[in-house]
Amino acid sequence: MAQATGTALVYDEQMSRYKLLWLDPACELEVPERLTVSYEALVQNGLSGRCVSVPVREATDAEILLAHSEEYLEAVKKTPYMSLEDLMTFTQQYGDVYFHPNIYHCAKLAIGAALQLVDNVMTGSVRNGLALVRPPGHHSQHSAANGFCVFNNVAIAAQYAKKYHGVKKVLIVDWDVHHGQGVQYCFEDDPSVLYFSWHRYEHQNFWPNLKESDHDSVGKGKGAGFNVNVPWNQVGMENSDYLAVFFHVLLPVAYEFGPDLVLVCAGFDSAIGDPEGHMCATPDIFAHLTHLLMNLAGGKLCAVLEGGYNLSSLAQSVCQTVLTLLGDPAPRPTELHGPCESALESIHCVRSSHKQYWSCLKHAADMLSYEPSTKHRKVMEGALISQNQDEQGQKTEEGSTTELVFPELLQRVAPAVRTALVLPDAVECTDGCAHFSAKKAPDPLALNRLSMNGKESGDEASLTALANLIPVIEKMEKNEIQNCLALVPDVSTAAATVVQQANTSLTKRVLVVWVGEGPLPTQMMGDEKTLLVHLGSKEQEDLNSKYYVPISLKKGCRDTAGLLQALLGVLLPLGFQFNPSLVLLVRTPGGNVATAVWQQLTCLLQGLAQGRTLVLMQEKETSSISATASCLLGNPAPSLGPLGAPMPDNVEALERLGHRLQAHWKLLQTTAAASRRSAPCGYTPSSRMKPPSV
Repeated sequence: MAQATGTALVYDEQMSRYKLLWLDPACELEVPERLTVSYEALVQNGLSGRCVSVPVREATDAEILLAHSEEYLEAVKKTPYMSLEDLMTFTQQYGDVYFHPNIYHCAKLAIGAALQLVDNVMTGSVRNGLALVRPPGHHSQHSAANGFCVFNNVAIAAQYAKKYHGVKKVLIVDWDVHHGQGVQYCFEDDPSVLYFSWHRYEHQNFWPNLKESDHDSVGKGKGAGFNVNVPWNQVGMENSDYLAVFFHVLLPVAYEFGPDLVLVCAGFDSAIGDPEGHMCATPDIFAHLTHLLMNLAGGKLCAVLEGGYNLSSLAQSVCQTVLTLLGDPAPRPTELHGPCESALESIHCVRSSHKQYWSCLKHAADMLSYEPSTKHRKVMEGALISQNQDEQGQKTEEGSTTELVFPELLQRVAPAVRTALVLPDAVECTDGCAHFSAKKAPDPLALNRLSMNGKESGDEASLTALANLIPVIEKMEKNEIQNCLALVPDVSTAAATVVQQANTSLTKRVLVVWVGEGPLPTQMMGDEKTLLVHLGSKEQEDLNSKYYVPISLKKGCRDTAGLLQALLGVLLPLGFQFNPSLVLLVRTPGGNVATAVWQQLTCLLQGLAQGRTLVLMQEKETSSISATASCLLGNPAPSLGPLGAPMPDNVEALERLGHRLQAHWKLLQTTAAASRRSAPCGYTPSSRMKPPSV
């Protein structure tokens, strides 16, 4: 079956045609410009034209009733005919929402946009997409509007996908800064929907102030374990905190779950500068979060706009998300220091609460022995501590306002050549790739240097093949080639050559991922410019070096679940914190790695080094060319389906390895004991009961 291509953009300016008609401080942030500036940013950056435009339609009554009661729907139907006084009275029965004569029409369009996106993704018309909608939806409940939300767009989309497209398992990722309790209530007893939410909580003192927003609300009945809440008990969370939750909570559970469709409640009030979130994650983090989700469900990902109230931050975050959906290389990650103490407490508690439900968390640490900051605490009535912050600024101790200045959107320029192949003469080039060969004979001095460096594949043809890798690296550095697959006579010799050249040419760092057995070049060990992670089955000598990480798995790469856990919980955290200029992925003969897992590895690693990935394989492994090239071209890895349990010995060994290395690599931390940050981004914890919104 051919791979679906294209990214859908579902938008209609009609959804901006309602606004707050009376004075209500809790709702004044939800303005029409949220939608229009997001779309205008996509237009100005040339992204809307690269997307597949999908028309919006109104949802039907039957579709709305997939998540709402008939009584509630009939009540909302009357709002277009109400006077202003009647609208105000109608609004008062619900929490922190407002109605307008046109909001019912807009709400039906918002649902219809989400369903159009699901239809196009599930039928293969596009690979993925974003629905820019308003009003948002994730707070809306079965019989109630709530928190700016009239109908629950994503909950309806999940039910619709199951009913009309035969989807068996749906993953909903809610990265909005508020808890989407409406989505949780809809699916809390449903094991076919895995709902994940991180949200500002502050010991139940932040809106919606619900006990069931805490880490120990895991679902009910058959749905126990399928509701994952990560409470933020402190403001100012940064990129490191968000990535740590993905690596150690969401991704391991999501891969074990094996969804057929990923829906994202894409709220960008979790980005820096937002007056609701007060978080410090930069817009580019959404490029990475999106990339990390794009290889689940065979790439079937639908993002639906929720919150976001700083118009500059919102627009940039939307663009970063769409750039990644389109397949552009992600920017190099910034400001990764490791998660703060409060984030680690939350991660620890979530993993402990879910260890009985998920094999990947079986060896997670037990609940904290001391009173955790995530413990439910009584909400003090009227305990409001004003932080006096507006949309663009933050009050200092002296009372002056420091404006948050956002730079122009960082351009993510894709190279002219996405994927180059360096192949023996008899091997044909894969469609979509560029066959690379040096335009001139290799420099005799380079050949002589390679020969004198102890290379034992000493015939001239082999040395020529090695020398021809050098111009590939140079073109990667110049952003003329993004990635490359090379079939070489000897992967060990070729890897040493690449590292030597890269450390000279790129003058920065190389992440080497060695898959399988085989001799490891000594030149790659113990160098601060080179981080070597070795995935195999044989016990490797531990050199007690932070730059050489041997991961020995029983049954090696044949333990698919164990290998995925090593990738998500160890390799990716190491790679993101190391922040390489080049990723060198080496597959040795007889590595016994399943093709689908190899593709997941290849795809996920491209989130690093701006996608600069060089894959080395032995000349005879021609059967793997097509699958590897497909991933390098930007196609998602095929779904692995629900993973079985990893071997217990491997899970335990990976936990031990993480604990041993975390003193050097902070993104490996999963408990608060060894944390270092306590007051991120200059913010201080607040007990304010915030005015609610999405």
